[in-house]
Amino acid sequence: MSTSTTASVSTHILDTSVGRPAAGVAVHVAARSGREADWRVLGGSATDADGRCKDLPALPEGTTQVRLDFEVEPYLARNAAQTVHKQADAQQDAPAIRDSGAVFFPEVVITFTVTPGEHYHVPLLLNPFGYSVYRGS
Repeated sequence: MSTSTTASVSTHILDTSVGRPAAGVAVHVAARSGREADWRVLGGSATDADGRCKDLPALPEGTTQVRLDFEVEPYLARNAAQTVHKQADAQQDAPAIRDSGAVFFPEVVITFTVTPGEHYHVPLLLNPFGYSVYRGS
């Protein structure tokens, strides 16, 4: 919850490759009070079944920049393994699809500027080979 002296942040993740929320993704929050200040790790949460983080830590007074670190590798690796299995079942006569086990984006880090008194909802639209973010409402 934002106050007149602090900003607040929320986020959610939508996996655009399957058209569903991304559940179980760890999200960490850090803040700083200026471009030259050190980052202060505030804590984190994980996305729920709706892809939302409902309990991100509050931002301290004086925060001017926020960093959200989404640990997407475990989620993407889990989905890739499920997709390979489904494709192999669907194409029984085709050569087996090989998964290198490597995830192209192991993490997504978003840094943005905040103003006291404002709320910032920053959704992540994710797929195995791309992502985008925006300031939502």
